[in-house]
Amino acid sequence: MFNSHEEALKFVADQDIELIDIRFCDLIGTSQHFTIPADQFADALENGLMFDGSSIRGFTSIEKSDMKLIADVSDAYVDPFRACPTLAVNCSIVDPFTDAPFPRDPRQVAAKAEAYLRSTGIADTCFIGAEAEFYLFDSVRYQTQPYDTFVKLDSVEGYWNTGRDEEGGNLAYKTPLKGGYFPVAPSDKFCDLRDYMVKLLSDSGLKVERSHHEVGSGGQHEINYRFNSLM
Repeated sequence: MFNSHEEALKFVADQDIELIDIRFCDLIGTSQHFTIPADQFADALENGLMFDGSSIRGFTSIEKSDMKLIADVSDAYVDPFRACPTLAVNCSIVDPFTDAPFPRDPRQVAAKAEAYLRSTGIADTCFIGAEAEFYLFDSVRYQTQPYDTFVKLDSVEGYWNTGRDEEGGNLAYKTPLKGGYFPVAPSDKFCDLRDYMVKLLSDSGLKVERSHHEVGSGGQHEINYRFNSLM
């Protein structure tokens, strides 16, 4: 989104951004975050931000807990779900004393992988075309105990609800088992929600190619966005 720190700071001031959401990825692939006031953003960009790496899965032990985050403003975006105007910024992780890349930071691994690819002469760009494939459930319950173990999923689209007594009447249009690939409304009950997701993804800088209902009954969906570099 931004080509420089100065451009990012100007945007924060011009758009009355109040908070900066600092994000990074743990070794398992889960996004982590903490939030700072916007008036600390300039200092964070210049000096980085310290955090406790021993509390993050797979990172380091307590005696080596000090780590530093370096913000990457190139893909920053305004978080559409926060009540307070908030800019989300992804970060890379470095050693706070030497600024050397932290070897277990997934972003650093991706950067090294792309650099290695270029060094081989095989190619100069690595295109990754991941897709968002997911379920939308109305209810998800699960429990694992010595005396009781279960998983219970529910969806208004689920084929198992053809006989359910529903408020306003059960109007059918349930998705048959493995029959959810490309049906139109009213069988596809989530068109508007997917459209909203596509808009938010597009506003965040991703180029969406298509979205559709997937084969699974009970609310399986897919959103495809344009391939880009590994980073």
